[in-house]
Amino acid sequence: MFQRLLAICAVAFLFTACETASNVAGDSASGSSSSSASGSATASASSSSTTATQMSDAEKLAQVGNTVYFGFDSSELAGEAQAILDRQAAFLNVNPTMVVIIEGHADERGTREYNLALGDRRAVAVRDYLLAKGLNAARVRTVSYGKERPAVSGSNEESWAKNRRAATVLN
Repeated sequence: MFQRLLAICAVAFLFTACETASNVAGDSASGSSSSSASGSATASASSSSTTATQMSDAEKLAQVGNTVYFGFDSSELAGEAQAILDRQAAFLNVNPTMVVIIEGHADERGTREYNLALGDRRAVAVRDYLLAKGLNAARVRTVSYGKERPAVSGSNEESWAKNRRAATVLN
């Protein structure tokens, strides 16, 4: 009787842990935790918690915030962008082996050459902000894609606003 009660508690704990892991780590963790439920309850619970704590470096950076947005025809960092970059700088300072590339992007309006230059100014603005927060310059590269790699397709203000960005990606 005691073993049956213990097994029920272990299964209840497993389902509770799986639900918590899917809320914290996103939907990708819920797929892996459901496949591990076929093993023993103790092994499944430890596997679920390990999956939740072992996010990739890119996922950790995304959780901190890896994209900042800009106004029309601007490379000026707004207050919200600076807050995201403060979190990025803190994360990267704690992880000194990570090397990043700052990708500068623009919306579809304007010539290819103009948007490449604007994307470069945006990437450089982010790089300079991160360097001012203590990052080593050897760990940060910049690249401009201009309007060539839109995050969202569409020819309206909502789409353009999402494409005026600088994204920090791991090298």
